[in-house]
Amino acid sequence: MTGIKGDPLARSFRGMRIAASALDAERSRIDVIAKNVANARTTKMPGTGLPYRREVASFRPVLGEAFNGGIDFVGIRVDEVVTDQSAFEEVYDPQHPDADARGVVLYPNVNTMQEMADLVTAVRSYEANLSVIETTERMADRALRLAE
Repeated sequence: MTGIKGDPLARSFRGMRIAASALDAERSRIDVIAKNVANARTTKMPGTGLPYRREVASFRPVLGEAFNGGIDFVGIRVDEVVTDQSAFEEVYDPQHPDADARGVVLYPNVNTMQEMADLVTAVRSYEANLSVIETTERMADRALRLAE
């Protein structure tokens, strides 16, 4: 048999492929979080005149055909980046250039503490998947040395 379904070598690196897809997904999630933090005080976005809206990365499993003909999990990817529609923060600051007639300024719906907690989670997940890849590489190296 050929291809990934029947190739024992390809099947043995399945965990590495899954971890690599997770690395890519978590990197994208980190980019979204960084964008949120960078715009946490942006009161007017070009084109809309409204404050920045928080974004959230949404993951989706990648499925493939299993060796036995069923469906198999083969990775993860960012399905979409959705905009958080929660309310903007209202702050009374009549001196601010973006204050309305009441002296209220609308700030983004970004909570930097939440973003930092999400960032820690994303970085830890990234590190865990990187560890899976490194461990798989070490195991493959040891297996090749045993075969010599």
